[in-house]
Amino acid sequence: MGLKELARAPGPKIGNFIVEFATPGIGHIIKAAGLDFAFFDMEHSGFSFETLKSAIRYFEAAQVPLIVRVPAQENDMLARACDMGAEGLIAPMISTRAQAQAMVDSVKYFPEGKRGVGLQMAHDNYRAAPVADALKAANARTAVICLIETAEGAENVDAIASVKGVDGLWVGHFDLSVSLGIPGEFTHPAFTAAIDRIVAAAGSHGKFLGRLVPTPEAGIAFYRQGFDFICYSGDIWVLRDGLAAAGKAIREGVKP
Repeated sequence: MGLKELARAPGPKIGNFIVEFATPGIGHIIKAAGLDFAFFDMEHSGFSFETLKSAIRYFEAAQVPLIVRVPAQENDMLARACDMGAEGLIAPMISTRAQAQAMVDSVKYFPEGKRGVGLQMAHDNYRAAPVADALKAANARTAVICLIETAEGAENVDAIASVKGVDGLWVGHFDLSVSLGIPGEFTHPAFTAAIDRIVAAAGSHGKFLGRLVPTPEAGIAFYRQGFDFICYSGDIWVLRDGLAAAGKAIREGVKP
């Protein structure tokens, strides 16, 4: 099942944030855990495009749909990730309708966008096909996801969500709180009002909606609020917290 098919399926879609472990087995680990997708972060991880090229194949082998966040909004970032086979594309700090349209233009081929044509490469599994068919298939496969993480983006979210070719919205909750002048204050009225606008825009324009969540309880609450892509924690924190809990339990258990 591809990312767009997953987005159309009912119920929550549960994923994990990959920011450290781009190892050959990572896709199969995500699959074995019973998760639905992975979010591969190039913005904060330091992952290179060469690393991304390999990682995409790891997730494809495990049949795990992959969302890739590139480091910047520029065309060469988005289009290059597309050429390597990324299904879902996220760029940071989408704040205006024009920026959302520029994302679509970078990700989609003619007639839906302006992406430079490169065929019979990684993104189409090196297969030959008539040009019109190849462009149509690529457009059908790729998903544009706008990351709303600024006060301006939250203000303009309805216009952003209205752009044809935008498939989903994603909330960057830490950056959004900082942009609103209330760092980490996720219960502040200004923050909750911004989230309400984002949820409403996604619902009214039929876009899927995702965010990172720190706990299963938070994931349940956000799903009930209108988020259907629930990205639970990240590779670093799952490992760290699991080891910390186990280490503490063993030390407590062997105390005389």
